[in-house]
Amino acid sequence: MAVYKVKVATGDILKAGTNNSISITLVGSRGESQQTTIKHRFMPGKEKDLTVRCEQDLGPIVLIRLHKWRVFLEDAWLLNHVREGSAKKLVDDELEILRDHRRQELKARQEAFQWKSYAEGWPRCLRVDSVQELDSNVQFSCVRSTNFNGVAIFHAASQLLSGFLLRRSSWNSLDEMRSIFSRTRVPEYVAKHWREDDFFGYLFLNGNNPIVIQRCTTLPSKFPVTPEMVASSLGGGTNLGKEMQEGRIFIVDYEVLEDIPAGTIHGRQQYVAAPLCLLHQGADKLLRPIAIQLSQTPGPASPIFLPSDAEWDWLLAKTWVRNADVYSHQLITHLLRTHLLAEVYTVATLRHLPSCHPLFKLLFPHFRFTLHINTLARSTLINPGGTIDKGSGVTYEGLQLIVQRGLEKVTYTSLCLPDDIEHRGMAHLPNYHYRDDGMSLWEATKSFVSGIVAFYYGEDAAVSGDAELQAWVMEIFTNAFLGRTSSGIPSSLQTVAELIKFLTMMVFTCSTQHAAVNSGQYDLGAYLPNAPFSMRHPPPSEKGKAFLQHFLDTVPDVATTAQNLVALTLLSSRLSDVFTEAEPRRLIRAFQAQLKEIRDRIEERNYRAELRYNYMNPEETENSISI
Repeated sequence: MAVYKVKVATGDILKAGTNNSISITLVGSRGESQQTTIKHRFMPGKEKDLTVRCEQDLGPIVLIRLHKWRVFLEDAWLLNHVREGSAKKLVDDELEILRDHRRQELKARQEAFQWKSYAEGWPRCLRVDSVQELDSNVQFSCVRSTNFNGVAIFHAASQLLSGFLLRRSSWNSLDEMRSIFSRTRVPEYVAKHWREDDFFGYLFLNGNNPIVIQRCTTLPSKFPVTPEMVASSLGGGTNLGKEMQEGRIFIVDYEVLEDIPAGTIHGRQQYVAAPLCLLHQGADKLLRPIAIQLSQTPGPASPIFLPSDAEWDWLLAKTWVRNADVYSHQLITHLLRTHLLAEVYTVATLRHLPSCHPLFKLLFPHFRFTLHINTLARSTLINPGGTIDKGSGVTYEGLQLIVQRGLEKVTYTSLCLPDDIEHRGMAHLPNYHYRDDGMSLWEATKSFVSGIVAFYYGEDAAVSGDAELQAWVMEIFTNAFLGRTSSGIPSSLQTVAELIKFLTMMVFTCSTQHAAVNSGQYDLGAYLPNAPFSMRHPPPSEKGKAFLQHFLDTVPDVATTAQNLVALTLLSSRLSDVFTEAEPRRLIRAFQAQLKEIRDRIEERNYRAELRYNYMNPEETENSISI
């Protein structure tokens, strides 16, 4: 009989342990042990010495399998490391055994995690219809489910409230809109300042959708703003051409919304616009709108609205822009560019990288719970009759078309923050906290990823020769970006530098970028006029017709607002280390130290600010897209 000693250590964070049933299998160069159940309860921060007895000598141990299944309640066990005492450097025949087990693991994964097309022109997704069909290893933990379901119960109760509020369709006043949200600091600030042009401009830099603004060097012909129109907004002694040349004119174009079909809510027709907005950086460094056109087709029926227009004309025009920004943010910046892409990254990793692969170890903490939350979204949020279909102004077909058009415009440049900032001409605009915090976090992430890649690969030939890595990249190119070469997304990686950039993009997308476009949804959208999900009158075709009651009758009704507010609460809720080698663990500690420095800088800036920008604070950022 052979006896093997195994050490199993649990992570040292709160709730890292497990009460579930755990068993172990040892694979050696001459055989495999029977699956042995472990009787111990695994507590956080503790290491257990286990004994595995076998009828025969297994030879040098090349693989250890741990199995976990629910006894009563599912929980999330954070395994720190597992080691067998007789492990030694492997020779060729033992490596072949290990390779065979890797092939078996990937074959099983590819059978378990298969692709399907959710909608034409969308990234492909996991072939499941409900969270009950998910592999237990990618489902919410017990704690996560409890927290999430608590919010869901609140959601259901609020829908009953919405039914009661449905008795009255319009608001009586703007002040009444403040009574429906939790009176916390940022929503209160929004309710106080939403009319101001300074705040409107600020949202393009530090709001939920900070990636749509770009420097304007030449006005598009479809937006015929004349120097005379904006002269009073630019201040004396300057003109539009000069301000463009000096980099102080910016533009936002919602062309993606042109001719999107609008639906009905509670039997009433809704409307969608595709506006353009021109902005100017003033001498005081603040960004303000100076012209708005509410369609892509200029002409008498599509006037250009200006700050000098009547108060309600200008306010209504800005509100139409905010409505367009909601669609752009929710369906492209948030859903498509973080959730849907991260799902492809997750499934491709499961299908092509064995769990002992260094890139699997690097990436998988950034994929935790993503398949669960996305499956929930497809069954309750973006499905026909779901929250967005019922609560926004676009039809289900319109929703699908916006995402499809959005994917057509996604490029590798746009997904890599330094390249994106340069491409949009946004490197020098003051008060762009999204850029400043994001660049610090991008560089910190890149530094960490570079260390990991250098440790495991070292030279370009190791990258180009990694068959598992190359299959993984091709699968992402094919299923996330539908093989569109014009996107600039790589279909293979040949050098260490290329691998570092690709991994940095993925980690940044699944953590920092998602936090930036997700966490502020309730803060900035709770006060209805700042982020209306629908509009009940068509865009104005002439000036001088807007007034308070028309505005109240245009923005979403009371019941729709209540329902969408609950969704925002759920969406913006904020509810492990798998390397065992010394160098990766040192790199992790260095990365954590960098994140702490960035956190301290952000909190120091926020301490002096009336309106804090905290959405990219590492202290508040989850590793993965799990909400």
